[in-house]
Amino acid sequence: MHMKAVCTLRLEFPDENTARSIAGAMELDNAGYVETRIEGNVLYATTTADNVMALRNTVDDFLACANVAQKSLEGSN
Repeated sequence: MHMKAVCTLRLEFPDENTARSIAGAMELDNAGYVETRIEGNVLYATTTADNVMALRNTVDDFLACANVAQKSLEGSN
């Protein structure tokens, strides 16, 4: 039996527009790697990998991109 590593992140933002903007900014990079959904002001991101190290790399990359997207939004306000 082959097991997969799965991680769901829950990122809370000040409002739904911010959550949607950040998810949208990262949509192209996430295709095939991370599934996102928005519930109110919360962005959920789920990723699956063949092993824990690959999962960690995807999560690290996602969080780094989310951080850049958030800073970019804050700078444009």
